[in-house]
Amino acid sequence: MNLNNSVFLVFFAMVIASCQSDPEVNFESQVTEEYRPAYHFTPESGWMNDPNGLTYLNGEYHLFYQHYPDSTVWGPMHWGHAVSTDLVNWEDLPIALYPDSLGYIFSGSAVYDAENSSGLGTAENPPMVAIFTYHNAEEANTSSYTFQNQAIAFSLDKGRTWDKYDKNPVLQNPGIRDFRDPKVSQITNPDGTKSWIMTLAVLDHINFYSSPDLINWSLIGEFGNTIGAHGGVWECPDLLPFKTPSGENKWVLLVSINPGGPQNGSATQYFIGDFEDGQFTPDDTMIRWIDYGPDNYAGVTYSNLPTEQNRTLFIGWMSNWIYANQVPTKVWRSAMTVPRELSLFDIDGTLLLKSAPAKELTDLREKEYGVKDRNSGLPSEAFEITAETKSDFFKISFSNETGDSLFVSKENGLVSIDRRGAGESNFNKDFSAIHSAPMSWEAKDIRIFMDAASIELFVNDGELVMTSIVFPSSPWKNVAVSENLNSLKIYNLKK
Repeated sequence: MNLNNSVFLVFFAMVIASCQSDPEVNFESQVTEEYRPAYHFTPESGWMNDPNGLTYLNGEYHLFYQHYPDSTVWGPMHWGHAVSTDLVNWEDLPIALYPDSLGYIFSGSAVYDAENSSGLGTAENPPMVAIFTYHNAEEANTSSYTFQNQAIAFSLDKGRTWDKYDKNPVLQNPGIRDFRDPKVSQITNPDGTKSWIMTLAVLDHINFYSSPDLINWSLIGEFGNTIGAHGGVWECPDLLPFKTPSGENKWVLLVSINPGGPQNGSATQYFIGDFEDGQFTPDDTMIRWIDYGPDNYAGVTYSNLPTEQNRTLFIGWMSNWIYANQVPTKVWRSAMTVPRELSLFDIDGTLLLKSAPAKELTDLREKEYGVKDRNSGLPSEAFEITAETKSDFFKISFSNETGDSLFVSKENGLVSIDRRGAGESNFNKDFSAIHSAPMSWEAKDIRIFMDAASIELFVNDGELVMTSIVFPSSPWKNVAVSENLNSLKIYNLKK
């Protein structure tokens, strides 16, 4: 532990007694199962990884996800399914897609085919169409390079039941070992016609395909085999249109990579540039990350959001492939991040991607607490902290009754989350670590979302974000903050 943390702990020890006796904050547990989050989505049981098929339809946000119902470690992939009307309360639904003779159901996307271009529905009842990767596990263990192919399924009852297309696959593998994770969106062409665009991860780069009907696909462009981070396989891409703060049109390409992230293991990079006629041209070759913590991976965005929402919604998988199969949960494994709203912002002439907490998260706030004397007790395992800072330094410490500690700070141009003393970590040698990210501009405010086994830090409403899972030996009961944090508030977050 470094000297600054040691000094801060001495200060913290001096105020623990008053924290525990603070009459304004009485801790009430919301957790009935060890490490089960109160407000982050988790499967009822079994394994979960990548979010898939994020689609809005008729007032419901659909969340499909990679799922193995028979174990808490990765196995034959299904598409699990949940829906929400508010992005904070989720209803589990039956499994949407099961493996079959063509393979496991790997990651992909879903769209609402409003004009029935696929012919899989009718004009009166257009289909929801899922586009996914078939992964043939038996072929994967041979010398074959064509064991991953793209396929579709469709639903005519708002995603409750699904039929697979009887002529799958719709896009055959040309002989590339990693050929997966189709993210499909619809664009309007200069002549007013519409095309479906598929963004596909192909080993170490991205292929772009076009289709008039979601069934017949043509390769129209490639990007990335000499640009960006290349420490691992590229996965789970997403191509998104944005307006810059000055009103210019730009495109953002999200690409997850494993390994090779800024904290080792899994992470999601992004590129900002132009997309025209199947060609993505980046503005520069800078490597940028959507989240500088270790535990936000494979995130994608919602399709078919109402125009009046005027936002881009993102959800990521809150884990890291370094230890995802080993974390100490028993009935279920893995959670999703809170939903986030993406937008572009400018720092000294450089465009970056902001990732702000979705506005619906304020609906979780149940009770507000002020903080006296730079310290406080905490109301439950599920809480939010907001604060303003007037300097380029801040530090926050969380502790519990069993001696665990978790530090959040900015100093010397680095924002950090230190989970080295934050509880159970012996399941993997790389888990206990301090994770830092460069931030050369001023930190003006922070929001922290804590749950039973996670922390999500948003600086300046998401100009820099860090997500980290933690497994404290007992719930966090106390918080202490540095003197330059002002207007500090704690919100208990209800289930």
